[in-house]
Amino acid sequence: MLKNITLHVVSDYSALSTAAAKLFATYVAANPVGTYGFATGGTPEGMYEELCKMSESGKLDLTKITAFNLDEYVGLAPNDPQSYAYYMENRLFNRTGVPMANRHIPSGIAQCPNTECNKYEELIHKCGGIDLQILGIGTNGHIGFNEPENTFAGQTSHVALAEETINVNARFFDDINDVPRYAISMGMQTIMMAETLLLLASGDSKAKILKEALLGSITPHVPASVLQMHRKLIVIADKAATKYI
Repeated sequence: MLKNITLHVVSDYSALSTAAAKLFATYVAANPVGTYGFATGGTPEGMYEELCKMSESGKLDLTKITAFNLDEYVGLAPNDPQSYAYYMENRLFNRTGVPMANRHIPSGIAQCPNTECNKYEELIHKCGGIDLQILGIGTNGHIGFNEPENTFAGQTSHVALAEETINVNARFFDDINDVPRYAISMGMQTIMMAETLLLLASGDSKAKILKEALLGSITPHVPASVLQMHRKLIVIADKAATKYI
């Protein structure tokens, strides 16, 4: 039984992208100066493309929002094509006119990653917290770069990536040895403080872990499972990802 979770099951990835974009646009229309959290990876790409189309056609205005990114690789500069700063700028921010001053992404080249984590956490609080946070889910249950551990991650932190995550992300790099081993990521505590969470999942590869996350025991070995405790979790997933639910 899904407790405190609104689950929307759609036919395929294209339908997921459209549904997620429409839902996000509804929130922005209601709060055009709100603070919104963004995720990277393959799953939200289609959603971001739909948001760009809506912006370009005048159906969506993102020029007043404040944006926070879930995470960033340690060691990659913002202009590195594999950095999440580059990802967000080219897939969403530049095309929709999100103000430069309102784009917040952890610095992957900060001299002290731990200091950067503290600064990022303070900035989120200074902005009043996140109104709507977009999330994907890793095949090992990670959210952001909160990997399976013995305890849930707290606030924004400097984290080591699991081998499974490195292997999955290798498809974006020329060589697996180029994949960074560390990242700065919002912690689960920070994520859980968002007013609303929007979790996206697509494909057979996410089916098993999505069931564990939504219906299984709440355990730090499946970081996404703690989302069951959030006051407002919306899940948009396609049929392939929900075949075990």
